[in-house]
Parts: sequence; C-alpha cells; structure tokens
Amino acid sequence: MSEIIIHGVPGSPYVRMPLITCEEKGAPYRLSPMGMGDSRAPAHLARQPFGRIPAMEHGDFQLYEAQAIVRYIDQVCPGRSLTPADARARARMNQVMGIVDWYVMPSISSGLAFNRVIKPMFGMPVDEAAVAAALPQARTCVAALADILGDQTYFTGDAISLADIAAAAHLDFMPLFPEGRDMLTGSPLAAWLQRMMSRPSLQKTTMAALRAALEPQPA
Repeated sequence: MSEIIIHGVPGSPYVRMPLITCEEKGAPYRLSPMGMGDSRAPAHLARQPFGRIPAMEHGDFQLYEAQAIVRYIDQVCPGRSLTPADARARARMNQVMGIVDWYVMPSISSGLAFNRVIKPMFGMPVDEAAVAAALPQARTCVAALADILGDQTYFTGDAISLADIAAAAHLDFMPLFPEGRDMLTGSPLAAWLQRMMSRPSLQKTTMAALRAALEPQPA
C-alpha cells in the first residue's frame, strides 16, 4: 500500500487523529510538518483552500477535513475496522465525533488547552478571560462524554473506534492543566484516557514524540 502523507502542525489534535488512525491500522504514513503560520502559505492553500489542518495525500488522491481523512484511512487500509458494524454503535461513534468538533474543540482544546499548555510553550500570554469563558461548556462536554461512556471500556463498547481516537486527541491535554485535572477527577473519562494513552498509537503521536522524531539525527 502506498504511503499516506499528512500535512499539519505536530501537536494539533486534528493532525494527530489521522496519525493515530494510521498507527491503529498499521498503515504506512509520513507526517509532513508545518509551522504554526504555514497554513496560509500558497502551497498549503492549494491543498486546503480554507487554510486549516490537516490535509492528506495518498498517491494521486488528496483530501482535507480530519473526519473525512480518518474515515477514508479506516475504509481503505487493511486491518480491524475502527467503525462499528452495529447501526446504533456507529451512530454513537458519529455523535461523539460531532461533540468533539462542535463543543470540545472551542472549549477544551482552544479555550483551555491552547491557553494553559500551548501558549506557555511559546512564551505567549495566557488569555484568562478566554479560559473563564470556556469553562462552562468544557464542563458540559466532560459530563456529556462521561454519560455516553458510562461503564464501557470505549465509547462504542469493548473495541476502540474513531470516536475514541477523536476524543483522545483532544482530551489528552486535560491532565496537563489544573482545570482539566479537576474535571477528570471522579469521571470515568479519567480511566478511559489512561487506557487510550497506554496504546502505542497514542504514545507514538504525542507532540513530544513527533517533535523528537522530526529532529535531525547526528551524522
């Protein structure tokens, strides 16, 4: 099978989603790293006209939007399917992925994690007003996802699905800042996140692991 190329910034949850999916499927892939300001460069706009990440190349096929990319990888790559066969379980997977895109991203990822984790890494000032504004919806997200998870191992039952990949790529930041740790305390999401982070696919795609892999090797 030809190599899948993912264009994006290492550390972005949306870039991490297809990388995790490739790892879970055993598909050959390569991250083509971009800087934080490269999404508006002409080369990337030719791949993604909205200037967002990630974008994918697979042979002569190009695709953007993270959900479309991970569903494509799951369908064309051999190995166990990451999409449940049962209609209700598949609907639940789609529901969780929608929650991640519409509610987790603006509150937990952009409002909290970006301010508490990413900005300090680059010496950028934290927007405390944005943090405070994000907290109510972040708490609703955690409660809603915990309710869906319940006492299951994964969001759709005993096997990992694209829902777990999407959610883990975003929620992995939560233990790194105090508000996130507080929200996870007593939640079934805490044990679920530990299970997810114990998987090699998650360990190989952390921001630290990706940045280390991209560093020039000594001659």
